[in-house]
Amino acid sequence: MQAYFEREVLPYAPDAWIDPDKTKIGYEIPFNRHFYVFEPPCPLAEIDRELKGVTERIKRMIEGMTG
Repeated sequence: MQAYFEREVLPYAPDAWIDPDKTKIGYEIPFNRHFYVFEPPCPLAEIDRELKGVTERIKRMIEGMTG
Protein backbone atom coordinates (compact mmCIF):
# COMPACT_ATOMS: atom_id res chain seq x y z
CA MET A 1 0.00 0.00 0.00
CA GLN A 2 2.81 2.41 0.83
CA ALA A 3 4.51 1.80 -2.53
CA TYR A 4 1.25 2.49 -4.38
CA PHE A 5 0.71 5.67 -2.37
CA GLU A 6 4.21 6.94 -3.10
CA ARG A 7 3.97 6.05 -6.80
CA GLU A 8 0.37 7.07 -7.64
CA VAL A 9 -0.62 9.74 -5.12
CA LEU A 10 2.37 11.70 -3.89
CA PRO A 11 3.51 12.93 -7.33
CA TYR A 12 0.13 14.67 -7.76
CA ALA A 13 -0.57 15.64 -4.14
CA PRO A 14 2.74 15.98 -2.29
CA ASP A 15 1.02 16.99 0.96
CA ALA A 16 -1.26 13.89 1.01
CA TRP A 17 -1.10 11.48 3.92
CA ILE A 18 -2.62 8.18 5.06
CA ASP A 19 -4.32 7.60 8.40
CA PRO A 20 -3.63 3.89 9.06
CA ASP A 21 -6.47 3.71 11.61
CA LYS A 22 -8.99 4.51 8.87
CA THR A 23 -7.43 2.43 6.11
CA LYS A 24 -9.69 -0.33 4.74
CA ILE A 25 -9.32 -2.87 1.97
CA GLY A 26 -11.83 -2.57 -0.87
CA TYR A 27 -14.05 0.16 -2.19
CA GLU A 28 -17.66 1.07 -2.78
CA ILE A 29 -19.13 2.11 -6.11
CA PRO A 30 -22.22 4.30 -5.59
CA PHE A 31 -24.05 3.26 -8.76
CA ASN A 32 -26.87 5.78 -8.39
CA ARG A 33 -24.46 8.69 -8.17
CA HIS A 34 -22.49 7.63 -11.25
CA PHE A 35 -25.01 5.92 -13.53
CA TYR A 36 -28.51 7.17 -12.65
CA VAL A 37 -30.15 9.32 -15.29
CA PHE A 38 -33.33 11.07 -14.21
CA GLU A 39 -36.30 10.53 -16.48
CA PRO A 40 -39.23 12.81 -15.71
CA PRO A 41 -42.54 11.04 -15.10
CA CYS A 42 -45.31 10.99 -17.70
CA PRO A 43 -47.69 13.93 -17.72
CA LEU A 44 -50.52 13.62 -15.20
CA ALA A 45 -53.16 13.56 -17.96
CA GLU A 46 -51.51 10.51 -19.51
CA ILE A 47 -51.37 8.70 -16.16
CA ASP A 48 -55.05 9.48 -15.54
CA ARG A 49 -55.95 8.15 -19.00
CA GLU A 50 -54.05 4.90 -18.37
CA LEU A 51 -55.66 4.44 -14.95
CA LYS A 52 -59.14 4.94 -16.37
CA GLY A 53 -58.43 2.39 -19.10
CA VAL A 54 -57.14 -0.17 -16.60
CA THR A 55 -60.09 0.47 -14.29
CA GLU A 56 -62.56 -0.08 -17.13
CA ARG A 57 -60.79 -3.30 -18.12
CA ILE A 58 -60.96 -4.60 -14.54
CA LYS A 59 -64.66 -3.74 -14.34
CA ARG A 60 -65.33 -5.70 -17.57
CA MET A 61 -63.36 -8.68 -16.25
CA ILE A 62 -65.37 -8.69 -13.00
CA GLU A 63 -68.64 -8.38 -14.90
CA GLY A 64 -67.57 -11.31 -17.07
CA MET A 65 -66.96 -13.46 -13.97
CA THR A 66 -70.31 -12.65 -12.39
CA GLY A 67 -72.01 -12.98 -15.66
